[in-house]
Amino acid sequence: MELTGPRTKNLESVPAQTRVARTGSPEIVFGPGALADVGCCALRGGARRPFLVTDPGLVEAGWVAEAVGHLRLSGLRPVVWHDITPNPKDHEVEAAFAAYRDNSCDMVIGLGGGSCIDAAKSVAILAGNGGRILDYEGVDRVTRPLPPTMMVPSTSGTGSDVTQFAVVTDTVHLVKAVIISEAVVPDISIIDPRLLTTMPEWLNAATGLDALTHGIESFVSRAHSPLTDRRALDAVRLVVRHLDRTMDRPEEAGSRMAMAQGALEAGMAFTSAILGATHAMSHQVGGLLDAPHGVINGVLLPHVIRFNARTDPSRYVPLAAAAGIDVGRCSPEDAAYLLADKVERLADAVGVPGGLRAVGLTEKAIPRLAATTLKDACMATNPREATESDVEQLFREAL
Repeated sequence: MELTGPRTKNLESVPAQTRVARTGSPEIVFGPGALADVGCCALRGGARRPFLVTDPGLVEAGWVAEAVGHLRLSGLRPVVWHDITPNPKDHEVEAAFAAYRDNSCDMVIGLGGGSCIDAAKSVAILAGNGGRILDYEGVDRVTRPLPPTMMVPSTSGTGSDVTQFAVVTDTVHLVKAVIISEAVVPDISIIDPRLLTTMPEWLNAATGLDALTHGIESFVSRAHSPLTDRRALDAVRLVVRHLDRTMDRPEEAGSRMAMAQGALEAGMAFTSAILGATHAMSHQVGGLLDAPHGVINGVLLPHVIRFNARTDPSRYVPLAAAAGIDVGRCSPEDAAYLLADKVERLADAVGVPGGLRAVGLTEKAIPRLAATTLKDACMATNPREATESDVEQLFREAL
């Protein structure tokens, strides 16, 4: 293919580009002690009364008090909202927005894991667009600007602090509603690896496997590009090398820094490349059972790798190499299957159960979950087409 120069006539005949990559990313403040910048960043963003969304665990750990102290030192008057549970619910988001509105707040800060950050993004969506949060499920339904947003992740996995995704549980239908819009990308992400040291072990394992899933799914996604490929491979390399070590040495700086970077790069990859069948299926299980998202991903991912690799395993070869597998003498299919095996061993090493029965899934629920999986936005970029029967079989293999 050769590139062409500019045109001034017959513009309608210029062919549309099929491989244009689009990405949006926040300003990123990264490193130990970065939380100290939360006040000056909020002030620079125009805040006077920021609304800080968090959860009781972050309050108990002391990170909320430190953040509030920095905000007050900058002359701001923060309002703290901590009534957020894992897998944030539609009614929790709407209650938080009512508090934002009633307190005349002018910026949204999310401090916590993916649940807090998704809830914070959702509050900002309602602040800028009105209505109910489930009105915005799908792609590009957020049409009006949001107030300034800043996210401070306390886990190393979800990547929500840099992405155009927000996920909220629809409590009527017991499914996860996925909101995708470039307007949802935060303005600022403050990544302080110190916050990772207070995660419980199960959450460290779950979010680390979530980051690994982001890296693998974004690399094989139909929407991947050179902008996302390198970040995805870096994320896989960092998570495979360092997740297990953070379980044994939670306060070791080097591994925590590596996992923070891995989560960041995975988030920056999948915000553009989107994801695949693992996430589409995981959203359904999480919505039904309110189970940990990263744990479900860790169980499902090896099965999805094998399913996708049966039609075209080639994209899994660089991923296997990034995961430390010697692919020099492997066929592409063997490399993909070795990668799936390695994911299973890592999940087992960090304490993730071997099947979905452990989180409460039953055979009876599978047909319903398979049907809703096919409607999930992440299925559109899975590298292999899947039927409802295919998805049912994947769920059964993962039980």
